[in-house]
Amino acid sequence: MSSSPKGQGVDITALSLQQLSQVKKQFEDELTHLTNSFTQLRAAQAKFRECLRSISTGVSSKVEGKPILVPLTASLYVPGVLADSDNVIVDVGTGFYVEKSTKDATKFYEGKIDELGGNLKVLEKIIQEKTDGLRLIEDVLRQKVLNSNAVATAS
Repeated sequence: MSSSPKGQGVDITALSLQQLSQVKKQFEDELTHLTNSFTQLRAAQAKFRECLRSISTGVSSKVEGKPILVPLTASLYVPGVLADSDNVIVDVGTGFYVEKSTKDATKFYEGKIDELGGNLKVLEKIIQEKTDGLRLIEDVLRQKVLNSNAVATAS
């Protein structure tokens, strides 16, 4: 199931118990990393959805000039006044902020959500393949342990 650097398949049934255990650990480590990445992408997507919701519900002419709470983080809000309901400041990443119209900001966030959705689908497929590979390795490992125990008891 595992591939060599040249992309050639390896017959995992020909591996020793120690080699199989190492391959299993590698798969488990990769699966943990991929699952963490998946969780982080989901969180980023949720953040962008929250930004979209904030634009649609919090930025309108009816709240312009009135006191509002401005989110600085997920749990920290500061009082402020909406000075312009047609333009917002958008965090475009790595600490850079750009002024955009609410329409452009909405397009920006929708694009980010769609992009992350595509990445999540790809990552989900990879995670499923790694999970299937891990199951196969565990099955072969279990069979080898049973066979070695049967040979040891027969001797």
